[in-house]
Amino acid sequence: MILNKTIFVSGAGGFIGGHLIRKLLENKNKIIAADIKPIEYWFQTFDEVTNYDSLDLMDMNNCKKIFEDNKIDYVFNMACNMGGMGFIENNKAECMLSVLINTNLLIACKDFKIKKYFFSSSACAYNKDLQQETDISGLKETDAYPANPEDGYGWEKLFSERMCRHFYEDFGLETRVARFHNIYGPVGTFDGGREKAPAALCRKVIEANINNTNEIEVWGDGKQTRTFLFIEDCIEGVLRLFNSDFREPLNIGSDEQVSINQMIEIIEKISNSKKLNKNYLLDKPKGVRGRSSNNELATKTLDWNYSISLEEGLKKTYEWIFLQITKNKDNSRKFTRS
Repeated sequence: MILNKTIFVSGAGGFIGGHLIRKLLENKNKIIAADIKPIEYWFQTFDEVTNYDSLDLMDMNNCKKIFEDNKIDYVFNMACNMGGMGFIENNKAECMLSVLINTNLLIACKDFKIKKYFFSSSACAYNKDLQQETDISGLKETDAYPANPEDGYGWEKLFSERMCRHFYEDFGLETRVARFHNIYGPVGTFDGGREKAPAALCRKVIEANINNTNEIEVWGDGKQTRTFLFIEDCIEGVLRLFNSDFREPLNIGSDEQVSINQMIEIIEKISNSKKLNKNYLLDKPKGVRGRSSNNELATKTLDWNYSISLEEGLKKTYEWIFLQITKNKDNSRKFTRS
């Protein structure tokens, strides 16, 4: 484990960033945290953390300020402009601008002689031609090439992965890259347009039950498939990868592949609700037809695999979102902090 280090986490106000900081604090690390959002919109905050809120890391001067103010050992870059498929498909330029964050942080790491750097990539970096059927084999790390990733967001991730490689080759900066496959769980986005499928569907089922309606909207035909990884398994995989000697991009995901329709059935079971009618919105963004993670390399190199089933993880996610919605009748974004 990482112990007694000074660690900078960018994207600290986000979903994965907040859970990562919580885990790092358990091991007595000193945390420097930054996010572009005002701190009242961070999902998790901690009294013992030094926070830089409303800080745009696409500005190199802001990156330098962090490194000048603090003697940092390690950097975890969890920052990017992203959301669910609706946001990604409609904001390609905004997603690609996140490459500036990775660029600035890599340069700062080189200049300030940081020991190790982590970059959070995505399964959106994989070749889309391999994801045209609903039932596909798990994507292996080598399937990212020949390159044909998701337009915008996927290209930014793939390009940033290459930058990490070359900063190691040219400057000796130790870099670690994880390709995340649909991370979900409590204390994250569940409304507003940036939420991912598990949170969005939990919210829709909850609202249907509260409003006593028998229908929910589903983007696409519901047959598209994905795998989803619970946040606790994600953080465990990230830390094992960071502590390893493995320098290539590595899948951090699940191979429990389900269709959107199947996930709705699981959430209906969790909620003890009646079976809901599905209003399929075929004109909405829906992404590739099928995507799954192959974890063979992660198991071999890290002795890691996911341990929390989709149903177990969705139950925890559902219960948290239910609490937020019922507690805040005005649907304001006031999240439970701890």
